[in-house]
Amino acid sequence: MNRILTSSTPLEALTARLRDRTATIGIVGLGYVGQPLALRYAEIGYKVLGFDISSKLVDELNAGRSPIAHIGDERIAEALKGGFEATTDFSRIAEADGIMLCVPTPLNKYREPDLSFVTRTCDQIAPYLREGQVVALESTTYPGTTKEEIIPRMESGGLTVGKALFAVYSPEREDPANPDFTTNTIPKVVGGHTAACLEAGMALYGQAIDRLVPVSSTETAEMTKLLENIHRAVNIGLVNEMKIVADRMGIDVFEVIDAAATKPFGFTPYYPGPGLGGHCIPIDPFYLTWKAREFGVHTRFIELAGEVNTAMPHYVFDKLLKGLNAQGRPVRGSRIMVLGIAYKKNVADMRESPSVEIMEMIRDHGGELCYADPHVPVFPPMREHHFDMSATPLTPETLAAQDAVVVATNHDAFDYEMVKAHAKLIVDARGVYRAPAEHILRA
Repeated sequence: MNRILTSSTPLEALTARLRDRTATIGIVGLGYVGQPLALRYAEIGYKVLGFDISSKLVDELNAGRSPIAHIGDERIAEALKGGFEATTDFSRIAEADGIMLCVPTPLNKYREPDLSFVTRTCDQIAPYLREGQVVALESTTYPGTTKEEIIPRMESGGLTVGKALFAVYSPEREDPANPDFTTNTIPKVVGGHTAACLEAGMALYGQAIDRLVPVSSTETAEMTKLLENIHRAVNIGLVNEMKIVADRMGIDVFEVIDAAATKPFGFTPYYPGPGLGGHCIPIDPFYLTWKAREFGVHTRFIELAGEVNTAMPHYVFDKLLKGLNAQGRPVRGSRIMVLGIAYKKNVADMRESPSVEIMEMIRDHGGELCYADPHVPVFPPMREHHFDMSATPLTPETLAAQDAVVVATNHDAFDYEMVKAHAKLIVDARGVYRAPAEHILRA
């Protein structure tokens, strides 16, 4: 719908509506990032329109059901009562004053940035943009994306960003299933294309987020998000390499980390695992390394960490091979259960999960594969990985029937004592078992 603007400027009218909460908020992409944002704005009194290309997801949300495990149905129901509505009709973008883009930014098969979800979304909404709107990109991307890809599309209808329309970049910082932080308590970085854009962005987020961190440009905000995740990727790569060294030396790396963590300054504990997963840490470093090449910079340190982390599923599989060989068994024909296939504990998110790579290696070597995961009852469709499987119940009988169990994701719901009591061989890639045992291999 078209709003009648008063004699005030588009910026003044927009910020006034945002601050008095009479504005309509549009969230594009209703996944792990978009849903919490939509619920937060609905809870504090805004009318919220949620946009998604999945009619199934839209129907679920409008029926009051949350497809995300850590978001309860009751929160969706309360949001619906407050005026939240999900839709696949992108023409309704015209109704929104503040628009947040929360769409995927994966890598293509060449490990290069795939901005197709972002650009297609911008192309979808561009015909319906009007004077007095602010568009915020939340998806992780390389520095320059907002300026090079978003703003030209926003201006394709003749409106100028910074005067009639406003563009900001504000990276998502969601940590699904982390009870210690919520959408509003996580500080929010905001970068605007112009000073007026930054003012619009601060008004957009100011009512919903407890603390805002303004920065000088969209490029600075984009680089901030990459630094946050590359910091984690590099440190995880370091501790994964330390794990391999410590294992060769017969040293418990988890004991080492716990001891080092007692230092009250200059050390942050990171813990090894079977590889990196999720929508950020395995992907974001490649966004920067790709963009850095445009400036003639070779990011050797970042890429080395990527090589270490990428190799970790193979390290886990090698441990499985050795464990089975010690029992006189090859992988082929052995019954092997992968315990936990989501990318992190207590979520159902499968994106970039290293568990899937381990599963593929077991399958490709002839193992009789099954998995247990209370958060993933049926193996979901994925872009590059295909398994026609459902979760196996975790019982003493199913454990005893396996030749090996690989602990790939350490969900709290698992009964690890039962696993230890009934599994013949455990390959522990998460450090669940700290006490040594003959049938447990650290991986």
